[in-house]
Amino acid sequence: MRTLILLALVGLGAQLVDGSLGMAYGVTSTTLLLAIGTNPAAASATVHLAEIGTTLASGASHWRFGNVDWKVVAKIGIPGAIGAFAGATFLSSLSTEVAGPVMSLILLALGIYILIRFTVRGLPPRSDKPLRKRFLAPLGLVAGFFDATGGGGWGPVGTPAILASGRLEPRKVIGSIDTSEFLVAVAASIGFFVGLSGEGIDFTWVLALLIGGLIAAPIAAYLVRIVPPRILGSLVGGVIVLTNSRTLLRSDWIAAPEGVAIAVYAVIWVAWAAAVAWSVRAHRQAKAAEAAETAKVAVSEEPEADSVSA
Repeated sequence: MRTLILLALVGLGAQLVDGSLGMAYGVTSTTLLLAIGTNPAAASATVHLAEIGTTLASGASHWRFGNVDWKVVAKIGIPGAIGAFAGATFLSSLSTEVAGPVMSLILLALGIYILIRFTVRGLPPRSDKPLRKRFLAPLGLVAGFFDATGGGGWGPVGTPAILASGRLEPRKVIGSIDTSEFLVAVAASIGFFVGLSGEGIDFTWVLALLIGGLIAAPIAAYLVRIVPPRILGSLVGGVIVLTNSRTLLRSDWIAAPEGVAIAVYAVIWVAWAAAVAWSVRAHRQAKAAEAAETAKVAVSEEPEADSVSA
């Protein structure tokens, strides 16, 4: 029972992150599942089965609010499903000793990306330029493969790539990525069933993750209003980096001595604290600049109002 409650909290926390950043449900939940000792392939399978429900609900909501470009969903979702199936069968074929470090390495890279992306650049740029269609298929294929092998990555790889291209309205980027992730989750789940024959997958764990995610969905909508995405991205990126660094340092690949591990942890903690402090400072500067611009506009409009009244 304690494990199920913990898993529900994992799903809740991961959905809070995903609902606030538009990414990182899989990365966050898989990282936490690995931290409590779950088999790598089973962890990714569990997360993707839960994502079938969460992405379906998320996609339906985005469709209702007009945030979905169905052409983008088809052109990135179908290649993404193919990549996810391939990634799931590949991960299932690896031994636990190999799969654990491989998954942690992918998650570590994604964590570093999230940490740097939101610390240094904040939210991606916004533009309404037309989207180039030719890069959606390879992007979906790569993102789907990494999503299955790393237990997450569809959002961190796909969303920033399209947003950074500046060729699709931001709300439709997130809505289309979230909707197409349903195809990725289904394909990855099928791949894991083929590769694992259902072994190691506890459906009560899937249900616990799903319930936690569904509970968190409305909370995330409120959280995004009070916690700046730039700061939250730095916080979450640091958690992912620290947790997966710990897994790698303890793996047979590295087997770092305790003194070396402590030194690495110390460096990560310092860098993480500096990243969060930088994000907080940048957010405050942005808010101050926004307030100054608003005040400037208000002052410039006052004479016009006075002249009309006169």
